Amino acid sequence: MELKLYSTYTQQKEVFRPINPGKVGLYVCGITAYDFSHIGHGRAAVPFDVLYRFLMYLGYEVTYVRNFTDVDNKIIERAKKNGEKPLELSNRFCHEYLVDMGALQCLLPTHQPRVSDHMDHIINMIQKIIENGCGYAVEGGDVFFSVDKSPNYGKLSGQLLEHTQAGKRVAVDSRKRNPADFALWKAVKPDEPSWESPWGRGRPGWHIECSAMSAHYLSPRFDIHGGGADLIFPHHENELAQTCAACEHGGVNYWMHNGHLTINNEKMAKSKDNFKPIREITERYHPLALRHFLISVHYRSPLSFSASKLDSSSELLYYVYQTLQDLFDALLPYREAMSEDGGKAEPTSEAKEIIIKLKSEFDAKMSDDLNTAHIFTGEYDRALKFINSSVGKLENMQEKERMSLLVSLVEIERGARKVLEVLGLLSTLSYAEILKEMKQKTLTRAGLSEQDLSQLIQERIMARKNKEFEKSDVIRAQLAGKGIALMDVVGKETVWRPCLSSSHATDSSD
Repeated sequence: MELKLYSTYTQQKEVFRPINPGKVGLYVCGITAYDFSHIGHGRAAVPFDVLYRFLMYLGYEVTYVRNFTDVDNKIIERAKKNGEKPLELSNRFCHEYLVDMGALQCLLPTHQPRVSDHMDHIINMIQKIIENGCGYAVEGGDVFFSVDKSPNYGKLSGQLLEHTQAGKRVAVDSRKRNPADFALWKAVKPDEPSWESPWGRGRPGWHIECSAMSAHYLSPRFDIHGGGADLIFPHHENELAQTCAACEHGGVNYWMHNGHLTINNEKMAKSKDNFKPIREITERYHPLALRHFLISVHYRSPLSFSASKLDSSSELLYYVYQTLQDLFDALLPYREAMSEDGGKAEPTSEAKEIIIKLKSEFDAKMSDDLNTAHIFTGEYDRALKFINSSVGKLENMQEKERMSLLVSLVEIERGARKVLEVLGLLSTLSYAEILKEMKQKTLTRAGLSEQDLSQLIQERIMARKNKEFEKSDVIRAQLAGKGIALMDVVGKETVWRPCLSSSHATDSSD
């Protein structure tokens, strides 16, 4: 099955063909490290982590590069406000970002370069751009890129040159030959980090860093470049122009961009003060639930933040993991018998069909421009239903028939786990540990301790014994409103599980 990826440059899906067979060069723009990361950053990181995982699943050897911008105006301003050194501040938040990405199950990239460690590469690229007649130094020590020298400028973003403006982080300067020209090098300013260069002390402009680091770690031309849709212009447009100006055959074969995360119909951003830090969300929701939410729609589509959607992701994953836990428990008494069977038994015909279709449907969805939406419907849902309908049958079956069903269940579990693994939703924890963590997050959202809940359950049990059914129903309804479902198991005590909170029955950005 051919992998098709949507290219922003051509504005259509393209069959993916790597430059070097069997190998993929992937570069994704990372964060500007001056504060804790919000879930909008997760919206950018998680889909490309899924791409990284899927490419490896397909058998590719992937070199994945994701940079840190640790030299920037925002970092300098925040450092002055905090009374600390800019590079110390950015270093701290680079580490904090990795903590958040680890919680979201994002694999570490092959390389994570920082701007401050690559000044030689940046300066060398600027020199090549000037030598090729596409850049110019001006009085005062600044260096600009000449967009008039870039014949394809604007093609990536679809913006005509006469309609473009200077880069978002650069004020219009009368020394520019064209108002759309942008900074390659900025002359030193008081109390700002700076480095020696042929044009005097200073620091790089925003866009040149990615051109230099992608060329260094991959090559001037590589396979896939990813980032948020907000980076298409000016950042990626300028980055492409620089790379092509410095290297005759430079460029990117597939430009991929993820849609924004929105809140109240606005893009989530620190500049708008409408952001939700990742850690604020993971205090109340399991990180796996947040990860699922971030890939619950196609990566190119905008994603609207709401508590109800996080609740839905949480409930879905709880169902998946509870099903797998129930299977684990059901298989325990038969592990020794399966080992003695030595693989002689074969799955049932129904199970074989499920196993084949589960993989083929997953491969088809993911190969269609990484379509993670609705992965858990269709054949995956059928696989879970097969598990749930089968585990209760094992005890009363004949040995040969039971062994065939056991093998069926093991193979279906393997297929279900592989999907979770590629999506980054398979933790190193056991099923039981994940379920326990999810239940604890539910209690946190409900504002209850385990002791509080136990007391309420006991009150309801006593109400039922005393035939105070109205009181019993009120307690059940109150807990359901907090996302806690009570289940009265025949012959056993009342148990509970997370459920969709009735208070979040409608979409809300609360």
